[in-house]
Amino acid sequence: MGSDPDAPPDDEALAESPGEVTLVTVAAEIAGRRIDKTLAALLPELSRARLQALIAQGHVSRDGVALSDPSAKAQAGDYAVLVPPPEPAEPAAEAIALTVLFEDPFLIVIDKPAGMAVHPAPGSTHGTLVNALLAHCGASLSGIGGVARPGIVHRIDKETSGVIVAAKTDAAHQGLSALFAAHDIERVYVALTRGSPRARRGTIEGAIARSPHDRKKMALVKSGGRPAVTHYRVDQVFGPEAKPLAARLACRLETGRTHQIRVHLASQGCPCLGDPLYGSGPPAEPVRRAIAEAGLARQALHAAVLGFVHPITGEALRFESPPPADMAQLQGLLAAL
Repeated sequence: MGSDPDAPPDDEALAESPGEVTLVTVAAEIAGRRIDKTLAALLPELSRARLQALIAQGHVSRDGVALSDPSAKAQAGDYAVLVPPPEPAEPAAEAIALTVLFEDPFLIVIDKPAGMAVHPAPGSTHGTLVNALLAHCGASLSGIGGVARPGIVHRIDKETSGVIVAAKTDAAHQGLSALFAAHDIERVYVALTRGSPRARRGTIEGAIARSPHDRKKMALVKSGGRPAVTHYRVDQVFGPEAKPLAARLACRLETGRTHQIRVHLASQGCPCLGDPLYGSGPPAEPVRRAIAEAGLARQALHAAVLGFVHPITGEALRFESPPPADMAQLQGLLAAL
């Protein structure tokens, strides 16, 4: 399984990570202020906004523990600040085949395969959706996302498959961004999970932020995170009804935080099957055999539905994508348990 291109390096590998590591000590007499302000005062070459971004990305640690909240109070101690090397000025166009569900002069809707990152990032600079879109759409992609992310309005994880929309004009980008900000987008994911939630329908709420213990992961937090809401429906359970071995869920996103569905389902004790970050223990032996036979080598999560009003034409659009072969085969094997 490939690593998450957006995940920061492990603490132990910090010194070997690409980029420059700066060590700074916060003395006891200046502790107590916001950490972003404190570090900005000690590191004048970095702006407060830049430090906020580095903290959010997990690139700032105190005594080996990653920070996630730039508003937290600074404590006395030694801090390490990793500044990654600059991204290439422009990602390269690459002739990668795409499954196009819809395209007009304003936007393009893609059925993204698992294993393809959405945009270039450290450790994943080629073979991304952006590289493919640059070849497919040429110079027509919106520039609002920045040179490393042209046209990108939203993301789905590298190892999650399914429907994603990209903007080809700035007006379309602005319109789509407004729809996402207003939660006026229909987004439904199919998840195959270890076990099943007790309630057949429900809503999972909990703020999400970078985990202070593992910078590759996100976590539910009591303060400092971003609000996140996932509505779910159990469509099918596999194994004994009283104690299911696995289940198929439809998850509707009200918000769209990094790893949101994976974190929320794991918090309920039913993580996505095959999830390397949030699995928290192996499934039952029959489920493990089914995963191996199906060849699932990723989290069993698929962006199945994307619906929205076209920001330029006003047309109501809705796209559906069936789960790909690995998840479809796994579901069939689970149904036979």
